[in-house]
Amino acid sequence: MSGRVGDLSLKQAQILTEFRERVEDVLPQLPAQHDHYLLRWLRARSFNVQKAEAMIRKHVEFRRQMEADSIISEWKPPEVIEKYVSGGMCGYDREGSPIWYDVIGPLDPKGLMLSATKQDFMRTKIRDTEMLQRECRRQSEKEGTNIEAITLIYDCEGLGLKHMWKPAVEAYGEILTMFEENYPEGLKRVFLIKAPRIFPMAYNLVKHFLCEQTRRKIFILGGNWQEVLREHVDVEQLPVVYGGTRTDPDGDPRCRTMINYGGTVPRSYYVQTEVQYGSSRTISRGSVFQLECDVTVPSSLLRWQFASDGADIGFGVYRRAWDSGGQKEMVQVLPSERYNAHMVPEDSSLTCPEPGLYVLCFDNSYSLLQSKRVSYNVEVVPPQDGQSPRSRGARRLQ
Repeated sequence: MSGRVGDLSLKQAQILTEFRERVEDVLPQLPAQHDHYLLRWLRARSFNVQKAEAMIRKHVEFRRQMEADSIISEWKPPEVIEKYVSGGMCGYDREGSPIWYDVIGPLDPKGLMLSATKQDFMRTKIRDTEMLQRECRRQSEKEGTNIEAITLIYDCEGLGLKHMWKPAVEAYGEILTMFEENYPEGLKRVFLIKAPRIFPMAYNLVKHFLCEQTRRKIFILGGNWQEVLREHVDVEQLPVVYGGTRTDPDGDPRCRTMINYGGTVPRSYYVQTEVQYGSSRTISRGSVFQLECDVTVPSSLLRWQFASDGADIGFGVYRRAWDSGGQKEMVQVLPSERYNAHMVPEDSSLTCPEPGLYVLCFDNSYSLLQSKRVSYNVEVVPPQDGQSPRSRGARRLQ
């Protein structure tokens, strides 16, 4: 049994019923509530209902933190990402699934990461994925059948050592992990084309981020790759450059209005910081530095700027509170992430809905060998005229 609607064993059907009952309280917060959607989470955890429940509840929190429901309409990637991150959606396969193209060769990993934050790249990929999921729902309505996964064509021509730069590989690994944990069964198949001899080395760097189910969907095509693509995609849906007949309205065989081919990032995009930091601190290997901020007025803006020397640094925000037993606890406000603040300084903020003692946590606990020096500014800006202040990168807490 495939574990899909219409092909469930009696036990799988019983588990689906139990799963729906267990997650009933969070169903309204999910983008879909039908059986097709819930079964994706169960298949991803081999129909272990406890693990599937933990996974989907974690996803609900992910959607809240990333504002996934509004990310398409209310967040726009930085210009450098829009211009120089290659890829795009173009056409549909023979079963109606959207096709996404990733074009590796022209990508300039170092230039991109010196021009935008890792968090901006992550949000861009979340936005792209949400757009593709929305397109799957539209195709489902149009075709009258369930379409929940995409076909990915991965053009590896030009893959080289520049793409295996360690910070870029680490960032890509985080994106793959995010996709695996929050969009299970979102890939139908992956076609790798024009892979150079260096490809096995590159694949070994990232394959451990992929679950076994995803690895089984990857097909490395040889010299007949155009023929194989045409078996799965009608020629009118396939760009000329990939073996089909599709062009842009102006006759462009690469369909550049739909697929971005990236390129070298001009140095004018590189972040040149002129921030004067008022404080600095060396955070020893394996340790954490906590900075307390007293917020006395509701809807105040808590803003931070920081840069690290030589390597990345973890950062998160918490609020001190008391539990029902009168014991102090740290409530997570902004999840801790590793920031490449040694390449692109961080400048962000959040609106605090309630007063209290907020704790900015600089985390170097994962580093066993290297101390990190962090320079920073932190300020609390009270609201003016009854309005909550907002600034670059601001987030509103729930």
